[in-house]
Amino acid sequence: MDKQDGRAAGEPGALRLDDPWYDALASGWGELADTVEATGRRGGTQPPPSVPGQRSVPHDEVYLAVQRSAAFQEVRRRYRRFVLPGTVVFLGWYLAYVIAAIAAPDLMARRVAGALNIAMLAGLGQFVTTFLLTWAYARHARLRRDSAALDIRWETQELTGGNIR
Repeated sequence: MDKQDGRAAGEPGALRLDDPWYDALASGWGELADTVEATGRRGGTQPPPSVPGQRSVPHDEVYLAVQRSAAFQEVRRRYRRFVLPGTVVFLGWYLAYVIAAIAAPDLMARRVAGALNIAMLAGLGQFVTTFLLTWAYARHARLRRDSAALDIRWETQELTGGNIR
């Protein structure tokens, strides 16, 4: 099977048909084949079908209301409480490593065991702290923000009629 750009399916860069994202469009990206016929213009979409009992509110108003809501502000506050101190600590640790390497090369060259010196331990410590910070961030998100953010998402989806724009 050939792609539209002329490459065969086995060539590098060719699209694989077993790709799970092959048919998935990002929100607002791409065109469905029937949108031109259905709306009479390219890139247009039909308004969502009206569902009894569902409010018809413009998307802009819904998203602005969500942004102003106490639940959204709490999710953002929890995010900032973790990310800002974590960023400051990690950048401080990184800059301390770089400055120590420049300002105190004798200290960094001091051997700890065999060919292993303080600079190598500090450099490996950079990797360890990166992984620890990533783990801590994922844990914090899972325990402190994900459920509240998912509730906000579902509420927004109900108010806007899903992904239909």
